[in-house]
Amino acid sequence: MNDSQLGMLKYPIGKFQKPQQISKLQLIQWIGIISQFPEQIEAQVQPLTKEELSWRYRPEGWTIKQVVHHCADSHINSFIRFKWALTEDNPIIKAYDEVLWADLSDGNDDDLSGSMLLLKGLHYKWVKLLNSLSEIELERIFIHPTNKKSYNLKTNIGIYAWHCQHHLEHIRQAIRTKDSFL
Repeated sequence: MNDSQLGMLKYPIGKFQKPQQISKLQLIQWIGIISQFPEQIEAQVQPLTKEELSWRYRPEGWTIKQVVHHCADSHINSFIRFKWALTEDNPIIKAYDEVLWADLSDGNDDDLSGSMLLLKGLHYKWVKLLNSLSEIELERIFIHPTNKKSYNLKTNIGIYAWHCQHHLEHIRQAIRTKDSFL
């Protein structure tokens, strides 16, 4: 498998592309994606067996169960970042090593129920918060310590709508290929 093929498997919907202008309609669409994500991911993983939850979406990629647990971890971190940006001036957020987190025991658990419950409750609360934000609040920022870049909340909504679709497609990819990467 060449680098281009691996890149397509790693980023099956491409990388996030920030629009020049983020319209109100775009925000509504992104928030809708975030709102629907728990049900969409549950529909994909609910019928899977324990063996199928261990399928990978690409060589050396995460298993389906790791993707689900990662989404719970990542989205709770993002929600907290929104809260920091709304309550502090230009906070420097805390980064985490998602690869190491995915390798912990809870990231490899065959039982997805805890992560699914977390995603459902978290996304309900997150969408409530997102729908309440004013134009001024949407422009509030946080600073990522790894790359020292500032992210406003408006852009971060788009990043996480993309993140939802990105990992949903990873799960679909693993199901389609039936872990044929071994």
